[in-house]
Amino acid sequence: MFPADFAWGASTAAYQIEGGWQADGKGPSIWDTFCHEKGRVFGDQDADVSCNSYELWEKDLECIQQLGLTHYRLSLSWARLLPDGTTRHVNQKGVQYYNRVLDDLLACNVSPMVTLYHFDMPQALQDQGGWKSPDIVALFDSYARFCFQTFGDRVKLWLTINEPGVCATHGYEDGLHAPGLKEPGRSAYLVGHSMLRAHARAWHSYSSLYKAEQGGAVSLAISSDWLEPLDPSDPADVAAAERDLAFKLGWFAWPLFVTGDYPDVMRAAIDRQSEKLGCGGASRLPRFSQDEAAVLGTADFFALNYYTSRKVRAGGGGGQTLCMKSDRDAQEVVDASWPICGVSWLAVVPHGLRKLLKYIKDTCDHPAIYVTENGFSQVGPLQTDDVQRCGFYEDTILEVGKAVEEDGVDVRGYFVWSLLDNFEWADGFSVRFGLFHVDFSDAQRRRTAYRSGLQYAKIIRRYRAAVQ
Repeated sequence: MFPADFAWGASTAAYQIEGGWQADGKGPSIWDTFCHEKGRVFGDQDADVSCNSYELWEKDLECIQQLGLTHYRLSLSWARLLPDGTTRHVNQKGVQYYNRVLDDLLACNVSPMVTLYHFDMPQALQDQGGWKSPDIVALFDSYARFCFQTFGDRVKLWLTINEPGVCATHGYEDGLHAPGLKEPGRSAYLVGHSMLRAHARAWHSYSSLYKAEQGGAVSLAISSDWLEPLDPSDPADVAAAERDLAFKLGWFAWPLFVTGDYPDVMRAAIDRQSEKLGCGGASRLPRFSQDEAAVLGTADFFALNYYTSRKVRAGGGGGQTLCMKSDRDAQEVVDASWPICGVSWLAVVPHGLRKLLKYIKDTCDHPAIYVTENGFSQVGPLQTDDVQRCGFYEDTILEVGKAVEEDGVDVRGYFVWSLLDNFEWADGFSVRFGLFHVDFSDAQRRRTAYRSGLQYAKIIRRYRAAVQ
């Protein structure tokens, strides 16, 4: 079902696993600040130590080798490399750490996929406005060029920004993530726009300065559920599902892969709600300047983070409140037949991934696709003998295989979230996604394979053996 060079991977993010939040000259990030404020995170937990991967990288490498991964997705801590966010001061200890990680991976025949930004803006830049600053596009491009220059000889797959929609919505709309701002109906669209512009500028820098010599590929990771009408025979539900998908997937996929601009249905919904609430003037959804580098075509592959699906019916928004939910005007419903794993939002719908992959193929001009995150959570009493999660990976990878074989989707790789139990943002350590259990009460943060981790290793061996 899968080609011989298919990427079998697992993913992590710097803030969620590294710890060492003040070690060796690292600067603070917005998540350091956010977690140190009371009431922000479950149990007032923080990731000051987390999995302590900054000191225990060799243990992570042993886990990667035990699974037989061909690829490992990690992120770089901007504040560990550039403590004030700028290249005026480079932290050589941070450079040495990531050099060691990359060199060790390649020595074990594991290819790195590297994310430049996974939610952890240096606090020094946030103090200057963060993603709302007029200078942020140039600052991000400078950081990206530093990383391409420093690490690009060993990295062939780059992601500029992870889940810009999630970052913008939870960081600036509802305040659930760092920097914890609640500015509904406006700032998230501005932040998303800045992220797209920053990504495009970094892509053009790589294309013009590094690609010929380094031969890598650059994209950004888009998070989306699969969304379909609750009643396919009801035009209102069909329109609501289309609108909802435009706000989730289309927000970032359309500018990069389809039109170079936001989906028409998204802009129309926002402008309609603005008119209804008497918010005249320019659209709350920004427009791309003709003076800037083009956004369309600035993705060498489609990176998809998929977790769950929803049925959608009309209504549920469009009220008298200025917010993204009202703009979307769609109500999401969990099908009663879908089991829930761990957290309440995570309905288990493997076939939704297949549908979403085919939708991306059909609407985004048949791109190469990497599934860069997909996972199954546990909460409460943990079970290392996690039979349900074993079945989830079997079912999900089978659906990806059907997308390849039967639907003709060009899927190049599949990455599990996550290699390790880690700090799951506002949920702290209460939610576990790892292929390896981490004992956070143990100073050595002992890693133990879940049954699902061993099962994933078997799946990898099985499919790789089939094409050898």
